[in-house]
Amino acid sequence: MSQWFECKVKYDKMMETGVMKTVTEPYLVDALSFTEAEARITEEMQPFISGDFTVSAVRRVNLSDIFYNEGGDRWYKVKTNFITIDEKTAVEKRTASFQLVQASDFREALDVFMENMSSSLADFEIASITETMLMDVYPANLSETLADKAAKKANNENPA
Repeated sequence: MSQWFECKVKYDKMMETGVMKTVTEPYLVDALSFTEAEARITEEMQPFISGDFTVSAVRRVNLSDIFYNEGGDRWYKVKTNFITIDEKTAVEKRTASFQLVQASDFREALDVFMENMSSSLADFEIASITETMLMDVYPANLSETLADKAAKKANNENPA
């Protein structure tokens, strides 16, 4: 299961008017710990930012799923209440869950969400959909296995 961290990156950005302005932008990173999240966002941002930058904050984010849409340029947070019935008391219970949806506008976010949830057998209701300030999302890079990392480390320690 993924653990998502919101990392805020602070750097000097050239504005359209030609003026340098210090901005803080949030990014989402899939990582195992706060330390790994900071390291990953630093690695991901280096090619895009000229000059110095700092990771000003890292916080864990509670997300149960992310729905990607290549045509989308914004990220929307969907709060969903899953409805269950307690067998003993026959009382409806609502459990909140959060999903992130990539879309171009609110309507598309709703459509992408509903399309992805269409195969769900659980009863749910959408409590809210809000646009986030997230600039980008970086999922875990699972192409490099632990064996590959160990081999790299061994080669670096024992050069031939």
